[in-house]
Amino acid sequence: MSVMVDRLPRVKLLLLDGHSLAYRAFFALPVENFSTSTGQHTNAVYGFTAMLINVLRDEAPTHVGVAFDVSRKTFRADEYPDYKAGRSVTPAEFSGQLPLLREVLDALRIRHVGVEGFEADDVIATLTRQAVEAGHEVVICTGDRDAFQLVSDKVTLLYPVRGVSEVWRMDPAAVTEKYLVAPERYSDLAALVGESSDNLPGVPGVGPKTAAKWLAQYGDLAGVVAHVDEIKGKVGENLRAHLDGVLRNRRLNRLVDDLELPLGVPDLERASWDREEVHRVFDGLEFRVLRDRLFQTFEVEQDEVEGGFELEGEVVHAPDLPLRFGDGAHGRRMPHGVVVVGHYRGGGGDAGAVAFAGEDGTTGYLDLTALTPAEEAVLAAWLADPDAPKVLHDAKEQLQALSCRGLELRGVRSDTALAAYLVRPDQRSFDLEDLVVRHLGRELKAETGAGDQGMLDFAADDDAAEREAMVRARAVLELSQVLATRLEETGGTELLRDLELPLVDILARMERTGIAVDEPALTALEADFGAKMRQAQEDAWEAIGRRDVNLGSPKQLQEVLFDQLGMPKTKRTKTGYTTDADALADLFVKTEHPFLEALLRHRDTSRLRVTVEGLIKSVAPDRRIHTTYIQTIAATGRLSSTDPNLQNVPIRTEEGRRIREVFVVGEGFESLMSADYSQIEMRIMAHLSGDEGLIEAFRSGEDLHRFVGARVFGVEPGDVTPAMRSKVKAMSYGLAYGLSAFGLSKQLTITTGEAQGLMDEYFARFGGVRDYLREVVAEARATGYTATMLGRRRYLPDLMSDNRQRREGAERMALNAPIQGSAADIIKLAMKGVDGALTAEGARSRILLQVHDELVVEVAPGEREAVEALVRREMGAAVEMDVPLDVSIGVGRSWHDAAH
Repeated sequence: MSVMVDRLPRVKLLLLDGHSLAYRAFFALPVENFSTSTGQHTNAVYGFTAMLINVLRDEAPTHVGVAFDVSRKTFRADEYPDYKAGRSVTPAEFSGQLPLLREVLDALRIRHVGVEGFEADDVIATLTRQAVEAGHEVVICTGDRDAFQLVSDKVTLLYPVRGVSEVWRMDPAAVTEKYLVAPERYSDLAALVGESSDNLPGVPGVGPKTAAKWLAQYGDLAGVVAHVDEIKGKVGENLRAHLDGVLRNRRLNRLVDDLELPLGVPDLERASWDREEVHRVFDGLEFRVLRDRLFQTFEVEQDEVEGGFELEGEVVHAPDLPLRFGDGAHGRRMPHGVVVVGHYRGGGGDAGAVAFAGEDGTTGYLDLTALTPAEEAVLAAWLADPDAPKVLHDAKEQLQALSCRGLELRGVRSDTALAAYLVRPDQRSFDLEDLVVRHLGRELKAETGAGDQGMLDFAADDDAAEREAMVRARAVLELSQVLATRLEETGGTELLRDLELPLVDILARMERTGIAVDEPALTALEADFGAKMRQAQEDAWEAIGRRDVNLGSPKQLQEVLFDQLGMPKTKRTKTGYTTDADALADLFVKTEHPFLEALLRHRDTSRLRVTVEGLIKSVAPDRRIHTTYIQTIAATGRLSSTDPNLQNVPIRTEEGRRIREVFVVGEGFESLMSADYSQIEMRIMAHLSGDEGLIEAFRSGEDLHRFVGARVFGVEPGDVTPAMRSKVKAMSYGLAYGLSAFGLSKQLTITTGEAQGLMDEYFARFGGVRDYLREVVAEARATGYTATMLGRRRYLPDLMSDNRQRREGAERMALNAPIQGSAADIIKLAMKGVDGALTAEGARSRILLQVHDELVVEVAPGEREAVEALVRREMGAAVEMDVPLDVSIGVGRSWHDAAH
């Protein structure tokens, strides 16, 4: 006879002490290295979230909860006012991150709870008791040693010992081995020994070994108290003298496990998170790498998407090319095509294959390496046909890959990466897989329903490349349709069609062309910077009379600066006092010590040397450097340059300008031409604000900062001193970036009161600017976004945040985004105009680089005057404003020589 036994589902409860772990993360990760573009510190949130991902992965719990301290006012402090009194004031940089941490947990659908008057460990103790009584397994993660008393056969404790990256796994045996008492006696031991972190003093002269011996001899603390008169020697006297304190410690360190909570263990069951909400929160925190790790780690566990893509219809192979891609006389055209170029076969940068999908259900894959010349000619004609519409994902990459095979791509109607960027410019990831889940709620995989009519049949392994390529093509087509609707809703359709897409082809050609470099000069420059770096090191050593100091070691620099030289202390960090660039510059202003001068020089030359080393490695066989431009990085619309980044080549210092000397005109061309906009941000400010004073300054052709200085300081333009002009210039640009009086005071090294007075004088003379700055933030708060002159939106949900730091950061963005974004749009329009005009006039000259507000053109022999006139005309007419667009142009053999 068999007996049926109902098996309860396995429950494994993970409980985390949110405050404790976040606080450890705050001090484990340098706060200066973790902040968003708004200035919001994120080191505590980052560290906690990274640890959370690891623990969820390693423990695979079925239920998860996070406990928080609500305030320092607890029943323990009521009984003993000095409880935790020795702790330093919680840093403001930490407190401002706790709401962000709760946002992360909410996005991940992880419940969190705190109870007024009690600590997080009390909440954990209560939930642990409930779980154990129900027969569940519990894992606790906390940095509070009081939780050791909860460890049992059912309860394991993860105790961080090195930041948040290393933990001890404490079961009953581990607790006993370390503290010589079983977990249930740990609170007795702590009562005798004391707990410095809680400011609970123990019995003088009594350490863990002595306390453990007493507890082993007498059974527990009650037994020790009952036999207190039998304990001999000085420690016995001390115990009797401090017995009241020991009993108080025991009352305070015993965790409360019977709280009334608003939730129980069943409420903590893991739920699939809201993927869109995760994106929103992680985008705001700028946790791109962490988000990628999250999705990669829990791809299976958090599968809330609804299937993949059905690959139905006919598969087009090479022999069918004329039918599918031929003209009307020989076959039927693709009604709508998606081209997905992949390196599925072949290698290098060449396109190995092309996949496509049509609105009629057709899905196809072509191995380009297997096509006959005639077949490739048919495909090439279709790819190059501007009237054959195509949509792609990351069109520039596909265009470059096709170009390597000599195939031209025209007729691109949409790019799903660019479209998604315009819809959500603050998003940090525009990978196709991510966008498909986000916008379509599906996975990038083929549906394989057996027996489905028309379903394409693939072998498991042999056709994996074909299947992947065709799924991507089908996904791009469907994604483009959804994004087209959202672009219409957000006003981005024209931006995509008229600006971003035309720019793809221009940028692709610029990348292929590259810019020539003088390799011998580049090598010599690297050697020169290396020699200067070594000389700076020698000078620094000589200034302190020591040669054993590593100038790259913060710890050793702290010892030299604050111990040996006795300099004023900088900002305190967990590892001492900061030695970052700003702090050292401030110290040098105060002390003018030769060691600091040499140290700062060493850092500058070291940075320059690294830049030059990177450039040397980037020189291609054609003796040119080919950067890559990315359109989807900056939320303001600015282009980004990478591999190498040519937009950060220094220009403000003479040493930095020397790097530009190695970028030279290429063989067969006459010179380089540099053209940029003069004071573009201030001209946009004048236009957007409509301030008559600023508009008059630009229309009169006077020096802007001298004109403004005369108004602010109430003097004639000729009486504006260089110092006055410098102050006004710093303030004028600062206002466009949301600079506060405090920020201006630091920048100009004046008091905050002086800076505020300067700003008040400015606004009194230029009221239109004041009104504009107020209105743009108010409008953004009402609509949720800002917009450039061309309608490019930037969404700023943090304008309504309860977190002051995030709210103020969003306000600064609201001030800056319309101006910087309009500048980005204008230079893009200029690129489009210049490139189109060069092509229309049959010129050989070509655009090589775009660096913020500057274009670098390689001028062909005999074309200089015509190209200069063309560039001035197109850049000057890029957009119509209330003030003229002033274009400055220089020409020379090198990029440096072309400066103006």
